[in-house]
Amino acid sequence: MIIGTGIDLVDIPRFVRTVERTPKLLQRLFTPAEQTLRMSSLAARYAAKEALIKTLGGSDGVHWTEIEVASAESGKPHFVLTGTTAAVVEERGITALHLTLTHDAGLAAAFVVAEGAPL
Repeated sequence: MIIGTGIDLVDIPRFVRTVERTPKLLQRLFTPAEQTLRMSSLAARYAAKEALIKTLGGSDGVHWTEIEVASAESGKPHFVLTGTTAAVVEERGITALHLTLTHDAGLAAAFVVAEGAPL
């Protein structure tokens, strides 16, 4: 059963300008593994984290660096959640998160679907 969905769109040049103005944002928003990626990939991961927060219905108990967007060997993106963020997802009865990312023509987008057992 679908528990929630979320979508987010990021203007990549605006994202780059923001990070250039405030370089510490990289440490506040991304895990060390994510910080090594290209800006377009970071913008897509930022969109994924925002989309997850929308899926959850808000950011209470959610921390940016407890959400990592990793890639499987196939290249398929997925969330690696830790800490209170993982606990929030579990408390909401979410058993699976589906994520898709894209970036092209100066935009990055992410879509998240949360699944769980029927109540």
